[in-house]
Amino acid sequence: MELYHVLNRGVEKRNIFLDSQDYARFVHDLYEFNDSAPAVNTRRGTGTTVFELRTRTSARDPLIEVHGWCLMKNHYHLLVSEIVEGGLTKFLRKLNIGYAMYFNEKYKRTGTLFQGRTKKIRIASDAHFLHILHYIHLNPLDFLKGSEDWRSLRIKNAKQALKHLEEYRWSSYLDYCKKKNFPSILTTEFFDDVFGDYEKALAAYVKDIELATIKPFLLE
Repeated sequence: MELYHVLNRGVEKRNIFLDSQDYARFVHDLYEFNDSAPAVNTRRGTGTTVFELRTRTSARDPLIEVHGWCLMKNHYHLLVSEIVEGGLTKFLRKLNIGYAMYFNEKYKRTGTLFQGRTKKIRIASDAHFLHILHYIHLNPLDFLKGSEDWRSLRIKNAKQALKHLEEYRWSSYLDYCKKKNFPSILTTEFFDDVFGDYEKALAAYVKDIELATIKPFLLE
């Protein structure tokens, strides 16, 4: 199995999530578009253009497995592996186009939403492998006053940081802590086998952060 860290952000680093409905819509799309069935352009009663799968009653045929994710105001992170060859490219195309159409219609805008091609990096080293899920889950510390410089290996208050992560809904962290959030889009078994009790593993990591070991591999 090959793992990939995937990142895309808004054009000119503009926000791509403006309210909770936007976050929820993207989470829905992570599930909805992870299927080999083609997506079609439809309209719901609200008048909002969306993509929906052609056959909802048929069995799902996933393109990828999502092992981790986090949504920030102007970008998103995914940690994924392919189930079918070319599945990641197909999934990202449907995801980015589908969400951009929703966003542009909702906010009466035109043009590109994302800054360019989605960045993908293969997890090829042990150091990268052991740290990348933690790194993705720590991203919401950007919003916690006093912890914005966590990437420089400084988390001043570990207890406060962990509380903040637990209160942040838009990532896979809660599901890894066995607190159901959005379990239908996520596969936790692989990293559960690696870390055991993930909540304890991240707590230990926050107290002795070692992100310097993977800085050369980060997409940001």
